[in-house]
Amino acid sequence: MKLIAQSENIENIIDKDSIYVDKTEYIYNLTKDFDRVFFSRPRRFGKSLTLNTIGTLFEKGVEPYFKGTWIYDKWKQDKYPVLHLSFLEYPTTDLESFKTSLCQPIRDFARLNGIEGYTDDNEPNNLIRNIFTVMPENIKIVLLIDEYDRQMTANINNPELYEKFRICIRDFYGVLKGKRQIKFMAVTGVTRLKDVSIFSVGSDIMDLSYENDYSSMIGFTRDEIKKFYDDYLKLGISYEKGKSADCITKEEIDEFVDRIADNYDGFSFDEFHKNKVFSTYSVNVFLQSIYRKKCVEFGDYWYDVGGLPSILMNYMESHNLNIENLLKSEIEIPYNDFKNPTSLIDINENVLMCQTGYLTLKSEIVPGYDITLGPANREVKSALFMLLSLKIFNTQTAAFSLKNRYLIERGSADEIISLFNEVLSALSYDKYPVNDESVLRALLQVYLLGKNHDVRIEQNNSKGRSDILINFSKRRVVLELKYTNKESEEQKKLAEAEKQLIEKRYGYENLGDRELIQIASVFNGEKNKRQITMYKIAGISESEKQ
Repeated sequence: MKLIAQSENIENIIDKDSIYVDKTEYIYNLTKDFDRVFFSRPRRFGKSLTLNTIGTLFEKGVEPYFKGTWIYDKWKQDKYPVLHLSFLEYPTTDLESFKTSLCQPIRDFARLNGIEGYTDDNEPNNLIRNIFTVMPENIKIVLLIDEYDRQMTANINNPELYEKFRICIRDFYGVLKGKRQIKFMAVTGVTRLKDVSIFSVGSDIMDLSYENDYSSMIGFTRDEIKKFYDDYLKLGISYEKGKSADCITKEEIDEFVDRIADNYDGFSFDEFHKNKVFSTYSVNVFLQSIYRKKCVEFGDYWYDVGGLPSILMNYMESHNLNIENLLKSEIEIPYNDFKNPTSLIDINENVLMCQTGYLTLKSEIVPGYDITLGPANREVKSALFMLLSLKIFNTQTAAFSLKNRYLIERGSADEIISLFNEVLSALSYDKYPVNDESVLRALLQVYLLGKNHDVRIEQNNSKGRSDILINFSKRRVVLELKYTNKESEEQKKLAEAEKQLIEKRYGYENLGDRELIQIASVFNGEKNKRQITMYKIAGISESEKQ
């Protein structure tokens, strides 16, 4: 079996005979149709490999790294020197250090390509302008800039330093506008910001972030996974079913890919909302784990490595996210907020969540109409609520201990309620006061989803909606919540909750052979209580179940 690539360098991938998911047809069309392009994607999605592949084609041609790829017999471009700048490598806490770090590879590029006689300068915009000025007319370069917004996203909570970096980067891109010395330029980043001249002063660049034709250029499609990872898919199925990989059927592969899709698919970067892609990093690590561990385990890789971006953590230090909004499967935002975010300082929080990958498109992009966003898949939804848990709760308390991992799945009602009270006691009540039933429900849902439980929120049946429903393979727990701040109302509220559970038969829909536990509960929000003070297991007779 070929190894799964772990590099962002196409030469390393081919030298090690690793799997390369062939995206060269997109790159061919990209370089044929455009001179300057920009595309945003979340971290760990494949932007760097895409730029590296473009750079290798322009600098070295198709030999020897592109044999067997779509582009091999079609690439006819001359070779060009490539200036590849990765802003991930440069400082984020000091502007002068950043300028020094950015200028050095520009000087190195000039030296290595025999460009002499330019006036040196410590300002990046002046330096690259001076180099362009002395370049012979017959020389053109390819300019690739990775993660252009890194210094700004790192300073979302430092407006003064953010502004300094913004001006510096704006001036740098302003110099690049219309320069004849640039044969081709590609820029990537997480965010799309109008206060940087890449989109304003530098208006000759084409933003392809949500272009239908290139919506699958970064990320894996279902067909690509089935084609390039066929051996790994068959290996996983053989471990699960105890059968030879040679005997795996097409139907079994499709079913296995369906399960992979539930966890890692669903990202849409398509203005028409037709094409969706899988997270490249998550799929690769998942398939590698099959080979390494000899079993199938759907891990939450997004959060562990690529899914905890500093930009979002920094934003959450100074902003309270709308928790109830994020619990929705669909969130609508104004078209202009989505299409034209101006600055990270005042960006719509849902646009930021989308640009960092926690939300994705759930609708077409139509001028003048709201855009619908939502979580892409189970893995990202779990990561989102793990992140929110860090913000909302003191996660050092017993409620977040590993010993409670299976408590809801296997424990008694007493233990479940005790756990929920521990969770609620870990709240910062100053920032997240529990003033009504909807807030109480939302906070418990954040905890449960952050623990990767299969939680159905306000699950519908023909008679109404349960507050919280948690599914396990052999058990279903239904919680009906009532809120009061008066001890004298507790008993009445408990009776109401139990009555709802029994009369509306919450939890019986598609129950199968699971054990059903229905818990009626009352939370007292009085300052000296702030816990579930009364609860009861609801039950109905066998005759009523028929």
